[in-house]
Amino acid sequence: MKATIKTDIAKLIDHTLLRPDATERDIVRLCDEAKKHGFFSVCVHPAFIITAKNQLAGTKIKLSSVIGFPLGMTFTKVKIYEAMEAVFQGADELDVVMNLGFAKSGRWEEVEREIEDLITAAPEAVHKIIIETCYLNEDEKKRAALIVMNAGAGFVKTSTGFGTSGAAIKDVELIKAVTKGKIGIKASGGIKTLKDVVAFVKAGATRMGTSSGVSIMKELGLQENDISGR
Repeated sequence: MKATIKTDIAKLIDHTLLRPDATERDIVRLCDEAKKHGFFSVCVHPAFIITAKNQLAGTKIKLSSVIGFPLGMTFTKVKIYEAMEAVFQGADELDVVMNLGFAKSGRWEEVEREIEDLITAAPEAVHKIIIETCYLNEDEKKRAALIVMNAGAGFVKTSTGFGTSGAAIKDVELIKAVTKGKIGIKASGGIKTLKDVVAFVKAGATRMGTSSGVSIMKELGLQENDISGR
């Protein structure tokens, strides 16, 4: 393996801590791990944006936060306020949960309008829209992916990690096919190993959300050491 592979993989990872029992100390550790391994971003709850921002000061690591998390079915005005406040406090990227109930009800115009309004309210941020694939049928996944792309978001994101299942290879392949590679795809939920990362990249993912970033990098380091020792 080339030495750059480690860096390349690290730059795919949003190092994530969204547990409901996460503490400030946990967030500090998360940021320290991101700095050590060179992850693309850390992803935290809005309440910890300032803590993470302070810990990442002077680095190039981006700060992601979640909006309408994990259900997505609050008022659009609340999501807009949350998005604007998150950016004001220092978030660079916003992982926004789509209104799944509206999508399942066929209220697609309202789903798209909400995404557009969020992007308009916080245009300086990168928007990753979580469509929660585990609750959608194939036609709904296709429609959701196209709506996210047409609304102007930067990424379609598969999952919150709090649903019945997380990212699936077939869903990433489906999203890539329907959007024709014109939008980023973030796979999240259940990505725990280097094998998972490689498989999702091959399927079309351009970013990974995982809480297992450190173990993935250790696994990669072990493989590099094994190869170099042969």
